[in-house]
Amino acid sequence: MTAPKNRKEAYKQARERDRLLRDKARDGMMRGEDRYLPARDRGPVRKLARDFVDARRLPGQYFLPAVLIIMLLSMVPFPLEIRRVVLTVYTMSLPVVLVLVVGSSFYVAGKVKKLASERFPDENLKGVGFYAAMRSSQIRRLRFPKPTVLPGGGQVPETSPKK
Repeated sequence: MTAPKNRKEAYKQARERDRLLRDKARDGMMRGEDRYLPARDRGPVRKLARDFVDARRLPGQYFLPAVLIIMLLSMVPFPLEIRRVVLTVYTMSLPVVLVLVVGSSFYVAGKVKKLASERFPDENLKGVGFYAAMRSSQIRRLRFPKPTVLPGGGQVPETSPKK
């Protein structure tokens, strides 16, 4: 790195250095490296919670897409008889799915807390159940940090970085 000749050159070098640091931190966050993650996602307990949730297919991850499809179907101008059936299915299924998702969230939170207390007895477990329940209600592709475990427990294959 060369010394800047003037203030404009110094700002340019500083911007470039900051951009490189941001890119490195972003890549580290996307890979799930602990030191680059936000405080809420750091630590072995949170990693355990992420892996527990990501290794399973849970009702919460399908809730938002299902609701979107049902809402779109309710707006399609079907004949009156079919429209009544669609609206009946919508009004009957939404509370059932909601109860299923909430029940699943409580189940996941309890299992993660129990598993974490067994594996990490000296770690702080505050909020880990809620963390796992919230992650279980997100669409898998939109989760951050990205899942490192496939449904069923296999490891996600490494991909080459995009250039």
